[in-house]
Amino acid sequence: MSDRHLVIGAGPVGRHVAGLLADRGSQVVVATRSGTDTAIPGVTHVRLDASDAEALSVTAEGVAVLYNCANPTDYRSWEEVWPPLAAAMLTAAERTGAVYAITGNLYPYGPVDGPMHEGLPDAAKDHKGILRARMWAEAKAAHAAGRLRAVEVRGSDYMGAGVGPNGHVTRQVPGLLRGRRAWVIGRKDLPHTFTDVRDAARLLVAAAEDESSHGRVWHVPSNPPRTQEQALTDVMAAVGRPAPKVSAIPGPVFATLAPIVSIVRELHQLSYQWTRPYVLDDSAARAHFAMAPTPWDEVCRRSAEP
Repeated sequence: MSDRHLVIGAGPVGRHVAGLLADRGSQVVVATRSGTDTAIPGVTHVRLDASDAEALSVTAEGVAVLYNCANPTDYRSWEEVWPPLAAAMLTAAERTGAVYAITGNLYPYGPVDGPMHEGLPDAAKDHKGILRARMWAEAKAAHAAGRLRAVEVRGSDYMGAGVGPNGHVTRQVPGLLRGRRAWVIGRKDLPHTFTDVRDAARLLVAAAEDESSHGRVWHVPSNPPRTQEQALTDVMAAVGRPAPKVSAIPGPVFATLAPIVSIVRELHQLSYQWTRPYVLDDSAARAHFAMAPTPWDEVCRRSAEP
């Protein structure tokens, strides 16, 4: 196996994957549609439309791992953006022999009772969860057929360095540092798992390189669940600030806006994540990879960084 790696996407997970690989001396290429420069020493950056299977296959030739760290931020565009992108990555992995390592999420499970573990069925009813479930089902089928090697890593809502507006907690930080009130979706007093984004990258790299872990989903080792209010309070405490004022957006308000405002409609479909306990069972990955999550106080401190 070569020590060349291709990372698709320069969002929080992609940047951490690239950084981890570069720090150990691997050859790393980060590909984005715009050619974004991550400013990580030793990393090469290319402008690439990763939904172009031919161009992606050429770029992926000779790499050990193709990392899917793409993150279309506009939920409204997922139905157009994800299918050709996922299909191209499957094609490139099959043609080149690269391991296909996917940054997944918990959407495929849909609403569940009790902690989420890897043995649960992907039973989502909303279109985003169905789409993500189909992406993994297609990769898993290709793996089972011997056409490629695939693995998916799923974490809960991200915290940590570089997450910023991409995270429910971290997007609140700039306002909290100015003394503003935090407004959260759903309830502020229910247990919710938060995953450090760098831990997601750590597990993605480890799973890609462990052949015994391929062909299945793994949950990122994460700290014990906190409520939204606790998480925001802990982040502020990590930088010596008092506990913030935290309010929940009333459910009826959210439901009323959903039919009118498209982005609210997309978020409303996922609101179950914030109206019931949302807890991740990460015991399988902890045992298999001997991996523990980043200490919570460090996660909070890095979540408060610009």
